[in-house]
Order: sequence, then C-alpha cells, then structure tokens
Amino acid sequence: MSTAVLSPRPAPRPRAALAPARPARRAGSPARPAGSLPAWAWRLPAVAATALLPWLVVLAVCHETAWVALDLGELAALLRLDALLRRRSPAALPAACAVAVLLTGDALADVGTAGQGLPLLAAVVMAGCVELPLAALCLALGRRSAARA
Repeated sequence: MSTAVLSPRPAPRPRAALAPARPARRAGSPARPAGSLPAWAWRLPAVAATALLPWLVVLAVCHETAWVALDLGELAALLRLDALLRRRSPAALPAACAVAVLLTGDALADVGTAGQGLPLLAAVVMAGCVELPLAALCLALGRRSAARA
C-alpha cells in the first residue's frame, strides 16, 4: 500500500492566484487589442465621400471649376480606399497615402488662397478639424490594413 494515499493533500490554490490579472473593462465596451481602430473608423472613407457630394454641388453652382476637380479627385480616392479596405487589400496603404496627400494639399490650398478675416478662419477650422484629421485617419487605416493583409 502506498503512503501517498495516507498523507494529507495540500490545500488547493485559489483560482485568482493561477490566472494573470486582467485590466478592468467598462461595462458595455467592446474588447479590442491595444492600438486597434474602432469599427466606425473603417467606414469613415465612405462617409467622408458621401459628405463631399453636397459640397461638390455648391462648388459647381458657384463655378469653382478648379476646386470641383480637386474635390472630385478626393471623392474618387476616398471611394477607392473604401473599396480596398473592405477587401483587406495590401494596396490600401498606397491608396491611403494618395488620399492623405490630396487632403493635405486641399487644406494647404484652402488656407493659402483664403482672404483675410472670416474666410481665413473658416479655412483654418476646416483644415484643422476635418481635412488633416481625416488624412491622418486614412493613413492609420491604410497602415492597419497592410498589417492585416
């Protein structure tokens, strides 16, 4: 007969001591890996392209041909980026770079050609709150898409 059966068993360790500590999450917040983008960010190029349509109509009515051409290029680039992101294509990174260059150039041209006062303020606000953040987000989307492909 074995003496192991007669010896007392050690007390089991608590489960909390076995598992590594997890950071607390807020109730209702989705679990995402660090550095990942939220789901709504992946749809932003299509939303931005859709939001650009009324502005294109305003520019066309005002006979601003050069701005219409630039914004049509931005529209096409945003739609192409959206299509590449949906397919998780590695070509999304160069498309994202093209969108970022177009948006940055548009912001620079808007600020550089704006008149004094309110037009300049409007150009700076549009550049700082819409065009440049969208360019940065498109670059982040292209980089994440290239890493996922």
